[in-house]
Amino acid sequence: MDRVMQHAAATDQSIVCGVLMDAVDEQIVLGLPETDYRIHLCVDDAVNGSVGAHTRGRIHARARRVDVAPSGGCYIEPVYGRPRRLQGRIVATDPKTDSIVVHCGCAFVCTLAADQKASAFDPGDFVTFDVESGARFEPI
Repeated sequence: MDRVMQHAAATDQSIVCGVLMDAVDEQIVLGLPETDYRIHLCVDDAVNGSVGAHTRGRIHARARRVDVAPSGGCYIEPVYGRPRRLQGRIVATDPKTDSIVVHCGCAFVCTLAADQKASAFDPGDFVTFDVESGARFEPI
């Protein structure tokens, strides 16, 4: 990998670094270092690495209605299981795909519902929302 690619990968705020806690069929459990989070995620392809190994990738989810919140803490709900509710700060937006990257303990790339546009949000906005089932991990 050349220097430009290494720098881009190191600064990409959508990349999640975690520990593979379990992998069964088309689902993994991703542990977030220095937290109690054990996030259950779908996978399209097998994740390389054994249980207990570090892994990197992106978490993709489909957001329901996203609301700007006046204050609060960053979290993924529940701590164990599939992500159902997220609250955190937007670190990037992509108007072309109507998606936002939200940091809420780790980064989630969230596609917005049809009635919302990424252009309505700005990096730095603090948001809260539910996510549909089927959040998936894309290893890199």
